[in-house]
Order: sequence, then C-alpha cells, then structure tokens
Amino acid sequence: MNIGSYKEYISAETMMGPNSVRILAELLDKYPLQFVSDDRILDLGCGTGLTSLIIAKETGARVFANDLWISAEENGKRFAQWGVGEQITPVCEDAGNLHFEKKQFRAVISIDAYHYFAGSEGFFQERILPFIKDNGVVLIGIPGLKEEYAGRAEELLSDWLGDDAYMLKSPKRWKELIGYSDRIASVKTWEMDCFGKAWDDWLATNNKFALGDKQYFETIIQPYTCFVGICIKLKKAL
Repeated sequence: MNIGSYKEYISAETMMGPNSVRILAELLDKYPLQFVSDDRILDLGCGTGLTSLIIAKETGARVFANDLWISAEENGKRFAQWGVGEQITPVCEDAGNLHFEKKQFRAVISIDAYHYFAGSEGFFQERILPFIKDNGVVLIGIPGLKEEYAGRAEELLSDWLGDDAYMLKSPKRWKELIGYSDRIASVKTWEMDCFGKAWDDWLATNNKFALGDKQYFETIIQPYTCFVGICIKLKKAL
C-alpha cells in the first residue's frame, strides 16, 4: 500500500491519534485483502472515516463505517466530498450493540479503537464474531503495553491516561481476550513496526490532544507502549 497516495487526506482534522493510515497500511501489507465490489467490510471505530476511505480504495469492497463519537451525518458529508459516498455507508452505533445481519461481513477492521470497547472476556465471540462470514478475517491495530510490562498498565501509564490506563494490554493478553471458538481458525498478535512513524506524524500536528501526548512521549509512551496488531482468521464453512 502506498501511503503517499493518501497524503492529502491526512491532517490534524482527520487524525484522532497516531497516524491510523500507517497502522492500517502495516495490516494490509501483512494480510492483503482481495475483494470484489459485492463484498462488505466493517470499519469498526472509524473516527472521521479516514481509514474507511483507504479500505474502500484499497479493497474495492463496500465499507460500513461505524463510529460512536462521530455522527453518521458528519462522516457521510465527508465521504461525499471525498467522492466515495456511494461506496461507504456511515453508521453511528455502539460497538457492543450492533444491528447488522448475521455473517454480513467478509472482514472487520478496527484501527486505534478496539481497546475502548472490547477489553472484556467474551466480547469478541458475542458481539463481533456473529457478523463475520465463514472464512472471513479480522484485522485490528491498537495501542498496547509491551509484553515485558504485562499487568502493570495502571502503574506505568496512569500519569498519562488516568483511569483509562487499564485499556492498554499486551499482545499476549489480547490473544487471550479474543479467546477460542469453533469458528476461529487462528489468532495472531504482535508488536507492530509502525509505532515510531505513526507517533511522529501525530506529534507533529497542532492538535491539542497531540500536544498533551507530547509531554509524556519520552517518559511513558515510548518506553512502555507499543501498537498491537491482531489478525483473526475464521474457518471455512463445513
């Protein structure tokens, strides 16, 4: 994936944290998706829709862009301005209470969002898995805790994240939380390579949240955290 093709869309207005385009690019480079226009992908926690735009462009599939914080109307206007309004459907629902058809999506992708709502046992199997087709795939990229600091999130990160420190977990812990199902073929988790560049892009903006993160980057964020990549592959239908 050529990140430079999307340079005009990446800005302080469309970014809501470390550059989601770099996180998405690493996932798609590692696990390419070859879909057709009838296939459907759920972008779960799409924010301003930047990742949805790229998913649509890179895969050719129809994308459902869901976010709880950004309204469907706002994202819909943005998609129309970007020329992808016919390919992307904006949705505004709680990730824990989605109203899609069962086995509707060939893929679910979630960038810098999954940790906000899915950090409990059973969430994936109960709230996400039912909507994925057999032989489907889930790609997730989220901030996490380096493996060697597993179990110490609140101790290490509380000055930066306050009460939200518990959300960051190690790759091993995320694999445990995804869990096992007779529909799941494999679950892989790893520390992603895009950490430095994605954070550099974010900290270079004048976004007020980026300015807040900057004061903790060298003392907390860089030493203890990472981006966790997750790939879940489902079994083929029997």
